[in-house]
Amino acid sequence: MIARMSRAVIVVDDDPVFRGLARRILNACGLDVVGEASTVRDALETAAALEPDAFLVDVGLPDGDGIDLAQQLTAMPWHPRVVLTSSDPDAATQKDVRRTGARGFIPKDELPNAPLEELLDTG
Repeated sequence: MIARMSRAVIVVDDDPVFRGLARRILNACGLDVVGEASTVRDALETAAALEPDAFLVDVGLPDGDGIDLAQQLTAMPWHPRVVLTSSDPDAATQKDVRRTGARGFIPKDELPNAPLEELLDTG
């Protein structure tokens, strides 16, 4: 039997409790959370250092807009996958998702039942 390789994900959210919850949900999907960031600046620095396969990005960050961050992340040379999230179910439109190159938007309360492996897995 061949084991599926886990994919490296960074969680970007200013709430440490949510980052912990997201880590547990992503790990349960077979994804490997290799880093966390609480700001746009931290996310960009962590991205450059770790070059992960994917990101889970909160729309509302203390130093900027997660939607703009998603566009910067998807434009990186290795083209990571990005999924946007927010506690506000109307924080990102389908137009925002398409414009940024993100794979989707999932309200935080729907995260446990969302198809995260499909959205974030590059394999």
